[in-house]
Amino acid sequence: MLSIFFLWGGLSVTAQPKVPGALENPLAQVLLGIMILLALAIAILANVVNQAAAMYRDKIQAEKTAQTPANASVIIMVTFLLGAGLLSSFNGFAQNAAASTIKTSLNFNGLSALTFFVMIAAVAIEIIILIALVYQLKFLVGIESKPKIVKVPEAATEGVPKKSWWWRLNNANDLKDEQDVDLSHDYDGISELDNKLPPWWTVAFGLTILFSIGYMYRYHVAESAPLQIEELQIAMKKAEKEKDAYLVKNASNVDENSVTLLDASAVAGGKVLFTANCTPCHGSVGEGNAVGPNLTDDYWLHGGSLGDVFKAIKYGWPDKGMRSWRDDFSPVQMAQLTSFIHSIKGTNPPNAREPQGEKFEEQKESSGAADSTASATVKL
Repeated sequence: MLSIFFLWGGLSVTAQPKVPGALENPLAQVLLGIMILLALAIAILANVVNQAAAMYRDKIQAEKTAQTPANASVIIMVTFLLGAGLLSSFNGFAQNAAASTIKTSLNFNGLSALTFFVMIAAVAIEIIILIALVYQLKFLVGIESKPKIVKVPEAATEGVPKKSWWWRLNNANDLKDEQDVDLSHDYDGISELDNKLPPWWTVAFGLTILFSIGYMYRYHVAESAPLQIEELQIAMKKAEKEKDAYLVKNASNVDENSVTLLDASAVAGGKVLFTANCTPCHGSVGEGNAVGPNLTDDYWLHGGSLGDVFKAIKYGWPDKGMRSWRDDFSPVQMAQLTSFIHSIKGTNPPNAREPQGEKFEEQKESSGAADSTASATVKL
């Protein structure tokens, strides 16, 4: 009887007003499908609750305590009547709303606002009725499976040790209670138990779900934080900047032991420095004069390697009239000037001063100096 009555109430929900063209709307079709599925679920669950109530009623009548099942039946009946009444009222409201001539400009995906809210309200009522039925079924099953409470004398519990906080945290079962969770599955003498997961594990699992929701929203919906590939690209760019800064720093720390032959742009910078500061003693193109020696031949007073030239510029030779330039030039500028002087070797300018010092040959340099001279890829 209850199933037939509830099915009538569910059908009243699906009987939507025939608004011209409303069922052709995709949103209306989806909502109507949800309403039909919920109505079927309610009908099936109502039948299950009715059968559970009948079984419980028969058991209680056998025990001659019919008060509780009567209350359960009354609760179920009231739930059905309330749901059917609400669905019927919404059915009539929807029909009246469809027959009225009131128009509104508000719509949802082409569906009128009135029809949309009526269908949403019907779905909400069905969900409420479904939750009520689930609660009633849980109530009946809980009463059926609830064990009778037997009061244990205090004297019998005096020798029982109290469970530690770790035991309670894991919600573990005592050895004497294992038969209650035994699934009767025996594998090579090992019994399978239906132990519950520890509370801390279930809480941690719930927290991971919440974290994943926030993670998905931040990285894939709002895109307020970079993904892993973007983090890699950012890190690579940062590393490139740090590398460039490191090279610049090392270039600034160049000395006579680490100086190398620089590129053409650095040589041009060295030429500007030479023209502005060195021509009074060494001539406009390094040919030398009455004061300074010729810088274009193979003869050198204090060595002709890159390190020797850099050292002469940095510290000078005061006893020979060569001043120190370390207070005037930076290490980078002295390296540029050294590269320029190396570039004018063998140019044979006119009016060159006679050779002075000892002849210097490139092949006599040490392997380390030769390698540094051959390396012309450093940029400053």
